[in-house]
Amino acid sequence: MTFPDPRRAYPVTLPDGSDHQGTVFLNQVIDNPGWEVGDYTYASDFSPVADWAAHLAPYLFGYGPEKLRIGRYCQIAHGVRFITSGANHAMDGLSTFPFPIFDPAQMTSYQPDSRDTVIGHDVWLGYGAIVCPGARIGNGVIVGAGAVVRGHVPDYAMVAGNPGDVVRMRFSEAEIHTLNALAWWDWPADRVAAAVPALLAGDVTALKQC
Repeated sequence: MTFPDPRRAYPVTLPDGSDHQGTVFLNQVIDNPGWEVGDYTYASDFSPVADWAAHLAPYLFGYGPEKLRIGRYCQIAHGVRFITSGANHAMDGLSTFPFPIFDPAQMTSYQPDSRDTVIGHDVWLGYGAIVCPGARIGNGVIVGAGAVVRGHVPDYAMVAGNPGDVVRMRFSEAEIHTLNALAWWDWPADRVAAAVPALLAGDVTALKQC
């Protein structure tokens, strides 16, 4: 098995030897101070994207205090959007109209919401999912197609719907504890490659032996 090279922008090679332009390792194609993305995390789209940062998180301009933090080995499907804190309007006044953004002297300091959005490791965000400002999505979470996620999602939960609800947990509490303790996503690439059979089989006991 060929293990992916995390330094490649386009990690999927088609049968004819060409790169699949619609799938990218995000930390190789994004240069925005508001983003922090771990190795092997990829996004896919049906068509090539010129600016992945703006495409996925259109309100993360890079000059505000909020961050979008995404772990390693995450999978981001077509249509996913991160609606980060910079999109929010103040709601404690008499009007929600964002008057300061029309004043060049104030627009970069006006930030009614500065919460970070944090995605754990090995998270699968399904087709068209929306991640709301300040969401905290745990390790190993699966977010269903079209789900709208906000708040805290526990490790290894499956989330679906609008608003997103936990449908079920993927593993037992003991298995989740073991997976987080093993933290396989932090292993060296050669060790992860050797563990692929256990990872694909869903065999926590076998993973412990890797």
